[in-house]
Amino acid sequence: MSSRTAIVTGGASGIGLAIGRRLAADGASVALMDLDAEAARDAAAALEAEGGKALGLGVDVTDRLAIDSAVAEVRATLGASAILVNSAGITVAGPFLELTAETWNRVLAVNLTGTFECCQAVLPDMIERGWGRIVNISSSSMHSGVPGMAAYVSSKAGMVGLTKVLALEFGRRGITVNTIPPGFIETPMMRESLRKGVFDMDLQVSRTPVGRVGRPEDIAATCAFLVSEEAAYITGQIIGVNGGRNT
Repeated sequence: MSSRTAIVTGGASGIGLAIGRRLAADGASVALMDLDAEAARDAAAALEAEGGKALGLGVDVTDRLAIDSAVAEVRATLGASAILVNSAGITVAGPFLELTAETWNRVLAVNLTGTFECCQAVLPDMIERGWGRIVNISSSSMHSGVPGMAAYVSSKAGMVGLTKVLALEFGRRGITVNTIPPGFIETPMMRESLRKGVFDMDLQVSRTPVGRVGRPEDIAATCAFLVSEEAAYITGQIIGVNGGRNT
């Protein structure tokens, strides 16, 4: 990883931060992009204090100009991006008949279109290098659905379809594209959903064969493998990390 530069969106907290920390520990130079610019800079500073090489950038993944500008800054500061992890995401819960077009469009803009924009922004560098790894963090909710989360589940299911198309289009260029749909993972987003009553913690744990809530580090470990040389023959795949909830 010492010669690789990685971009992680949604990198200031939760799963994104855990992935950034793991990739930095493995030797990659890591750019953490997040809507919260201050949090992204603080997270990058923490990674550097741990011995890594990192850059924190405030980026709205619904703004293509901002994405392109950030990718250019990463290229100038850390080197051309060889790894992209799309972890930025939002969720909005509520009954389907109360779901407004504005909310629907906002969730898809961040979760799905933001993934599309980031992939399109970094792929030219990967093509030029003849090597690249893209990992899209989707959601295990796309397997079974979740009542009251139509926009979120639909956006994450769309990420899976996009993953498969990109894997087919760019496989012969040395680029792999896979998706990890996390199960019930302890993150700020999950805690907010618990606070709103979307999930019941005890019920979710009881439905998980390994008997515990997942940790962001569980996702980071799988991501670290998928972006490695050893995973060169794995592309277009859905790699579930969910404690056995979905097989």
